[in-house]
Amino acid sequence: MVAAVVALGITQITAWGTSYYCLGVLAGPIGRDTGWSRGFVFLGFTVALLAMGVVSNAVGRAIDRHGGRAVMTLGTVLVSIGLFALSQVRSEAGYLVVWAFLGLGMRLCLYDAAFAALVQVAPSRGRKAISYLTLFGAFASSVFWVVGHALEEHLGWRQTLVVFALINLAVCLPLHWFGLARRESDRSSGPAGGPVASPDGPPLQGTTRSIAIALFALIMSLNGFVFGVISVQLVPLLEAAGLATAAAVWVASLKGVAQFGGRVVEIVFARNLRAISVGRIAMGVLPPALALLLMGTGSLPLVVAFTLLMGASQGVITIVRGAVPLALFGAQGYGAVLGLIATPVLVVNAAAPTVFAWIVDRWGWRPGRVSLLVGCSAAWLAMELMSRWYERQRAAVATVGRPPAPVQAARVQ
Repeated sequence: MVAAVVALGITQITAWGTSYYCLGVLAGPIGRDTGWSRGFVFLGFTVALLAMGVVSNAVGRAIDRHGGRAVMTLGTVLVSIGLFALSQVRSEAGYLVVWAFLGLGMRLCLYDAAFAALVQVAPSRGRKAISYLTLFGAFASSVFWVVGHALEEHLGWRQTLVVFALINLAVCLPLHWFGLARRESDRSSGPAGGPVASPDGPPLQGTTRSIAIALFALIMSLNGFVFGVISVQLVPLLEAAGLATAAAVWVASLKGVAQFGGRVVEIVFARNLRAISVGRIAMGVLPPALALLLMGTGSLPLVVAFTLLMGASQGVITIVRGAVPLALFGAQGYGAVLGLIATPVLVVNAAAPTVFAWIVDRWGWRPGRVSLLVGCSAAWLAMELMSRWYERQRAAVATVGRPPAPVQAARVQ
């Protein structure tokens, strides 16, 4: 498990930083060089997210069928080709097509694929492995925004993308192939190599399983609207709350620190809690955090408190996205389950910034912030309802599986 976590930790920093986050430092230079608007430059990223959503289910099944090792290695090759192609693009249509291709590659080698690969390597310690892996991912933007900015100043954005492509081939390709080569023994993974018994109870089956998958996908989609907006428009949100641009950028940078801190807290203090309980806590933090943003116009302490709480919640929810499906549905078919859940989440992530911008343009920033509060409150309420429904299902299964009571005891009762 340790070898796989370290290998994937390095590849996640690299893959996220060079592909998903690359426009953070390259959007401006791309727009200035090509004459394209900033909105069009980021439209490419939206197309990539939509492509990820379209192929998500098929990729999940492919990971179950062929293994995370082969799929993630292929993903590295596709991301490298896509980054090189992006460095050569000259037309608007070609730009969007390349981003769609990059979306396919990213779905093959970012978090959802990495979570499934880790569960295949160490099914008995899947949740722990996922938690540790997300610690690495928190550094992706910090590392590659600095690296990308330095490279762009010296080489230009096109050559920076070429360097990013080479880094993926040199770093991620061997780590995916060799870092995922070993798996824990059948004795560790469960009887006859079968699915591991979860501390949350036996995996859900049949109609109950289908209902739970749909409910969790709804929860993560509602949450995805909030974080789809915040990931792109956090600085404008803070400016609208009354901060100067320099202060807004400084406060926004605290989000990454809070994400890392939230994940450390989960590992240290929440490891004995059930995954669904951790999800309830992480979701429950968001509505008060958004309420602070609504009340904190012009107040630096309240805006900082919002950023820290929101970042910590986002950090833990990343773990929840992988840990709750593992607890509820087990290790068998885990890749396909993640693929099903990720499909609507990625589509919502892609649409969220545009929908939010439309709300702000039509009604203003305060209704926009209210829409975020409504979204995260709905996600928290849905998580609470799902948790209680799940507890009733567990109780019903336990009652059915319990041996019948002695006749004499029944008469006494």
